[in-house]
Amino acid sequence: MVRKVSSRALGLFVTLGIIIGVAVIIWIGASKYFEKGDRYVTYFDESVQGLQRDSAVKYRGVDVGRIEEIRVAPDNRLIEVVMKINLNEDVEKNSVASLRTAGITGIVFIELDRRGPEEPDLSPRIDFAAEYPIIPSKPSQLRQIFSGIDEIVEKIKQVDL
Repeated sequence: MVRKVSSRALGLFVTLGIIIGVAVIIWIGASKYFEKGDRYVTYFDESVQGLQRDSAVKYRGVDVGRIEEIRVAPDNRLIEVVMKINLNEDVEKNSVASLRTAGITGIVFIELDRRGPEEPDLSPRIDFAAEYPIIPSKPSQLRQIFSGIDEIVEKIKQVDL
């Protein structure tokens, strides 16, 4: 015996499926608007290639936020990165931001770490007003390695052989 499928039942099933699908899409899309945290900004004087919107912001390896926007700073020299961070301390006073690479994939994220009291301030000089509180930055490990190599090469060039 073959049962006849009611067009009303089929229409109701398709309509409910579409409504549930739209609700799930809206819920997922709107969830980032309800995330806790405050907005901060940091400035880099190096390439941020591999860094993307919604990339992780980590504090000593733990996810504490997301990147909201990446743009050229008002001075057209630095790169401005706006982040939403959920930490319960004075992030702009006690932390320093740096770029880190996740494995060999080329994906970059921002690593926050505590700033030591005697640690030199390596962040770029900012001569304009920022929209959000500023977290100081330091050069990435890769940039520090290359600048160290450049210094060694310059010293070797100065040696009279």
